[in-house]
Amino acid sequence: MFGFLRRKKASEQFKAPPIEPTVHPQPFDAAPQSPTINPTALPEAIAAEHRVSTPRITASALDVGKAEQAAAPVVIPPYPDAAQENEPALSEAPHRDKPRSRFWQQLARSRASFTEGLGDLFLGKKAIDDELLEEIETRLLLADVGQTTTQSLIQTLQKQISRKQIADANALFETLSQLMVERLQRVQKPRPAFIAHPHIMVVCGINGAGKTTTIGKLAYYFKNQGHKVMLAAGDTFRAAAVEQLMAWGARNQIPVIGEPGRSDSASVLFDAAQSAKARQIDLLIADTAGRLHTQGGLMDELKKLVRVISKSQPNAPHEIILVLDASIGQNALNQARLFHQAVGVTGIVVTKLDGTAKGGILFAIADELALPIYFIGVGEQLDDLRVFDPQSYVDALLDRQS
Repeated sequence: MFGFLRRKKASEQFKAPPIEPTVHPQPFDAAPQSPTINPTALPEAIAAEHRVSTPRITASALDVGKAEQAAAPVVIPPYPDAAQENEPALSEAPHRDKPRSRFWQQLARSRASFTEGLGDLFLGKKAIDDELLEEIETRLLLADVGQTTTQSLIQTLQKQISRKQIADANALFETLSQLMVERLQRVQKPRPAFIAHPHIMVVCGINGAGKTTTIGKLAYYFKNQGHKVMLAAGDTFRAAAVEQLMAWGARNQIPVIGEPGRSDSASVLFDAAQSAKARQIDLLIADTAGRLHTQGGLMDELKKLVRVISKSQPNAPHEIILVLDASIGQNALNQARLFHQAVGVTGIVVTKLDGTAKGGILFAIADELALPIYFIGVGEQLDDLRVFDPQSYVDALLDRQS
């Protein structure tokens, strides 16, 4: 069952049991209050409800001439209130959520956007009708899944309904989640191994997508995998881009080739490839200038960079990674399409999924371009660039309990 459905049902079905006042009657043989006890020393509510008594010790039970012994004061702790007495029953309330992973929490805003309204849509729904399918279609479109992918999903659902493979609304939603996972899994493939030294990865994307930050996190990830990493500061157009990449290099304690004021990005990347080869570097990550996919001149410059790198080493670059900002929705799909046509993108990194992004754009990219998604960005920390796992992503996005 899905989390947002589970929480809605729990809130309607579970009602706290009525709390009855607890009565503590006085014992029938209670002795009078000992004069040695001062009732005013206790709270008024306790003094009124509890009579502290001390058994009378007579002279017949003691040696002659001994006085009655004074009893030690008795301290009575306050009785637990009704809420505390009923706490065990409340703790056994049904459908209590289990602790969730940090990844699940990081996708909270994307999940809220994606599943908004789905809880009311499926709650208590038994029969499957055209209205329900239309509502599902609308929700998918609003979540940036895209027209083509949405139509494909709805048609598949309709076929299974006509074949009596889906019996009720819960089965319908479960099938939808499985179809979404399959959409992502069928285009996923392993990243190429580091056979050549250096293995050259070119990172591209528009300004503002988080390209340089992603490079710093990629360097952190691959260094922790035991690889020798070097960065190439090929973004010579944006102010302070070289300094930003050098700061990431210092943070990760890895070398950076490039210097402020150097304007020829092609020569920077060529020198970096030669230096990485001489140092026996495993991975060279090359930054490039951010450019809009609609700017023909800058796209031609990117093609030139790829040609220059290919001259530095056979079969290079070995990977061309496109960084996309998930918060821009269908514009990200257009960017992926044109960058892929220009330079042959081999993989995708989707950033800013911890923000207001609706998350559906990943399905459109996988379905229409058949490009694998290698990493997703879900936060600002170094380890918040995560290897993409379709099943975990869909479960977190749909608030689905595995």
